[in-house]
Amino acid sequence: MKTKPTLELLDVKKIMAAAEAEAIQHSWHVTIAVVDDGGHLLGLQRLDGAAAISSHIAPAKAHTAALGRRESKIYEDIINGGRSSFLSAPTLHGMLEGGVPIIKDGYCLGAVGVSGVKSTEDAQIAKAGIAALDF
Repeated sequence: MKTKPTLELLDVKKIMAAAEAEAIQHSWHVTIAVVDDGGHLLGLQRLDGAAAISSHIAPAKAHTAALGRRESKIYEDIINGGRSSFLSAPTLHGMLEGGVPIIKDGYCLGAVGVSGVKSTEDAQIAKAGIAALDF
């Protein structure tokens, strides 16, 4: 039986703080979500001024990145490339850029999803949060 690392509350707090700092630095009004490797919500922050819908989109992006163990942008690219049937993939609802998996030692620990600004900026915020873990 293998032993794998998992996210702890302190990790989630570090991710959320760093992602929030990145968003505030750029005056971006976003929602930030952190999920575990099964896509279950561990943390959610909707910054002042973020659209209400972003509180649904950010966790969906994180969920997709965690279950797929890859950035949610990959799914967006597949769909934009003409494979619209991929929209029917079960349990994947956030197939937009902005969901980034948290990978350590080859294991997916979870993911961060961000929604509220341009997709590339959402991903930038998510990656800044993950970088706080200092792997």
